[in-house]
Amino acid sequence: MKLVLNTIAALLAATSLNSLSAAELRMSWWGGDSRHKATQEALKVCGEKYGHTIAPEFTGWDGHLEKVTTQIAGGTEADIMQINWPWLPLFSINGDGFADLREYADIIDLGQWTESDLQGGTINGKLNGLPVSTTGRVFLFNTTTFEKVGLPIPKTWDDLFASAKVLKEKIGPDTHPMNAVKETAILLVSLQATQNTGKDMIDPETKKVAWSEAELAAAIGFYGRMVSEGVVMSQKDLAGEGNLNLFESPKWADGRIAGSYEWDSTYSKYADPLQEGQKLVPVPHLKDADAVSEGVYRKPSMVFSISRNSKDPKAAAQILNCLLNEPEAIKILGTSRGLPASKIAAETVAGSVEPELATAHRIIMAATGPAVSPLNEDPKIRNIFLDTLEEYSYGQLDSTAAAKQIITGIDEVLAEL
Repeated sequence: MKLVLNTIAALLAATSLNSLSAAELRMSWWGGDSRHKATQEALKVCGEKYGHTIAPEFTGWDGHLEKVTTQIAGGTEADIMQINWPWLPLFSINGDGFADLREYADIIDLGQWTESDLQGGTINGKLNGLPVSTTGRVFLFNTTTFEKVGLPIPKTWDDLFASAKVLKEKIGPDTHPMNAVKETAILLVSLQATQNTGKDMIDPETKKVAWSEAELAAAIGFYGRMVSEGVVMSQKDLAGEGNLNLFESPKWADGRIAGSYEWDSTYSKYADPLQEGQKLVPVPHLKDADAVSEGVYRKPSMVFSISRNSKDPKAAAQILNCLLNEPEAIKILGTSRGLPASKIAAETVAGSVEPELATAHRIIMAATGPAVSPLNEDPKIRNIFLDTLEEYSYGQLDSTAAAKQIITGIDEVLAEL
């Protein structure tokens, strides 16, 4: 009897969803030709399935933020929007800039995302965007370099520091087991602070830096130790070599820089430049035995949001769910927006993903850590961290002064938001 009642309830729910009156919707996104083509085809399929018409509005990356900003300011934005994750607090600092997608949980299968991933699209308790794809920082090591000197791939921070001495003795003094400059240096400092405290940089409740000056100073000092003990190149040495991007560096290509901490989605970007015979592998997060968490920096690479001004938000929710969770659209979209965050979508495309990239993605999805605020990537906040860390690298500040300058500067920016 219970099975019969459940079946009837499911049929009634499906009938209710499909009985929405036909709607005329708009969807906006940025991307390249392959994404444009796939998205238009998926919209056609989803529109036909639910009886809605969706007008596509697409551009390249350049100018898209300005376009969306103008539309939202004038209340003329599309019903469904592809939004860059750091833009969420730009348009919705209090969570009311977009529709709250939890209100459409009867239409959108939110169970296809972990609660942690949903938090990535949540502002002030409101689900402003569904992660389309999820990316995160992962450790990548050149196994050939470590095998050459008879070392296993590091599993802990102690392993990493010990490997630096061996690599320099057996290969040369300009050999380093890791790369850490610019954004990578910032995120390694953040990783240390998060592993030791269990906190993201920004407290979502107070909208202030969550780490104390002592906690951040310790993490900055750890980075200083990496430089002084030859684990990573200094900013000064990199500048002397022309500030090359890592994937352009001859030292990376021949294995003298034997590892880095990069976005999982960029695996090929760093594997392709390696000389023949060398192999790059993703590995789980390095951490100490007393770490509170792995401190994974995992975030939506982009989200799909519904306009708070949409005249047909339920119809928009149907199309959004179709694009992200239903097989017809999943197969069309494939990996045009990266590895899908939706569980069912990820399973559907798994067979077409490069094995090492799939491994890297599994690592960041399985790792533990607090939800990361998109405010971490606010340009002003990132520049304060970057500039101060550079002053520290050149000996203009000690770790305590650097921590104080970072926290004071970031808190001032946050207070303005």
